[in-house]
Amino acid sequence: MNPTLQTLSETKLVGIKIQMSLLNNRTEELWKSFMPRKKEIVPSIGSELYSVEIYDSPSYFASFNPTGEFEKWAAVKVEKFEIIPVGMKTVIIPTGLYAVFPFKGIASEAPKLYQYIIGSWIPDSIYELDHRPHFALMGEKYKNNDPDSEEEFWIPIKSQNNG
Repeated sequence: MNPTLQTLSETKLVGIKIQMSLLNNRTEELWKSFMPRKKEIVPSIGSELYSVEIYDSPSYFASFNPTGEFEKWAAVKVEKFEIIPVGMKTVIIPTGLYAVFPFKGIASEAPKLYQYIIGSWIPDSIYELDHRPHFALMGEKYKNNDPDSEEEFWIPIKSQNNG
C-alpha cells in the first residue's frame, strides 16, 4: 500500500489532551470527554476531527516500548485562537511533508497498518519519520467502530538526506 504525499500547511487545533501509552490506552476516555464539548469551539473550520499524537522523542518508534507515554489530542481545526473553552488547549501542527495512508475498518485493526508503515513502508522508502505530530483525520466517512469506517493516517516524513 502506497500513501499519497502531501505538504500540510500550518494547522491550528483546539481540543483536549491526555498523556497515555499503548498499554494504558485512554483514547475512548479522551473522545468521550471531547465529543459532547466540541460544539463549544467556535468558529471551527470544517467538520473533520483530528486525533493527534505527539511523541517526546524522535526515537519513540526506534526503541519501541508499549509503556512509553505520548500526548494524545481530540481536536478540531480553527483559523485562529480566539476563544478557547475552559479546560481545552491549543496545539499547532507545523508545516511539513506527510505520508497519508487511507484506513478502512475498526480501530482495533489500525495497529496492523501502523506496523506496516513503521516497519516496512518507511524503511523501504527514501523517507524517514520527522519529529512532528502524527494524526488521524476523521471526516464524513468516519463511523466509530464500524467496519465501513474510513479515515486517514497522516505520518510526518522527511527525506533521509535532509537530516
